[in-house]
Amino acid sequence: MTDAFPQARIALPTGVALDVVTAGDPAAPAIILLHGFPESHRTWRHQIPALAETHFVIAPDQRGFARSDKPVGVENYTPDKPVADLLALADHFGKARFTLVGHDWGGAIAWAAALNHADRIDRLIIVNAPHPLIFQRTLFDDPGQRAASQYISAFRNPETEARIAAKGVEAYFAQTFVGHGDPVAMAAEMPHYLDQWTQPGALTAMLNWYRASALIVPAMDEEPARPAFLDAPFPPIAMPVLVIWGMGDNALLPCQLEGLDALVPDLTLVRVAEAGHFVTWEAPGAVNAAMRAFLG
Repeated sequence: MTDAFPQARIALPTGVALDVVTAGDPAAPAIILLHGFPESHRTWRHQIPALAETHFVIAPDQRGFARSDKPVGVENYTPDKPVADLLALADHFGKARFTLVGHDWGGAIAWAAALNHADRIDRLIIVNAPHPLIFQRTLFDDPGQRAASQYISAFRNPETEARIAAKGVEAYFAQTFVGHGDPVAMAAEMPHYLDQWTQPGALTAMLNWYRASALIVPAMDEEPARPAFLDAPFPPIAMPVLVIWGMGDNALLPCQLEGLDALVPDLTLVRVAEAGHFVTWEAPGAVNAAMRAFLG
């Protein structure tokens, strides 16, 4: 399937080769864009041209997605693996420091990188991706967020791929994801989703991101042991952070923004009322304006 952005295949020392879109002047400050589930670099299709006016844009299809490598085994999708891919990708382009942007799972990797590799990241932009402490805490303490996150347990079920195959990928997509975004835009993107989801091994690889995560998702009637870190001091984020949040997100509720300022000392928060989880393409004008203002 053709794509608006040409890609290069880049083999990384982490053992995977990723398809990577680049745009802009390679000598300009770098900005790396990390997509989430169940998408690809196309998450950023409205941001890449705008950001390329001032930055060297690097937008990979992360491991397990689209036509990037899909190593076999859940252990290959623990968060440290895509964080290592991110740093190796920056090294490949000779970028010791960069601005990091992440949406959904890409945002989870961006939070992790910011907490563990602050020396590499100048600025952090998060789009509808919860801070790890707040997300885990709300899964214990907020019944609404716990209910909204039960899909994670479903994705972790080893029978999920067989159920999707029995239903058909197109029918499963229509039933599961069309309601999470603007229906017209989602319909227009469906051929891209179906093309990427039906690559050999793609469904299992994408779901393995959920299976490899240490996140605890209690059932609605369950009260597991509470992790001690939820009520202990948590390290602050060191760099300036922009959080853009589509307020209509029905998977990640507005409770994810409560208490964020205490964990992110230099926080800029932009709420986008007219969009949901896929705010990057549901309200691209608002997203681009927020990014431009933050990046100066």
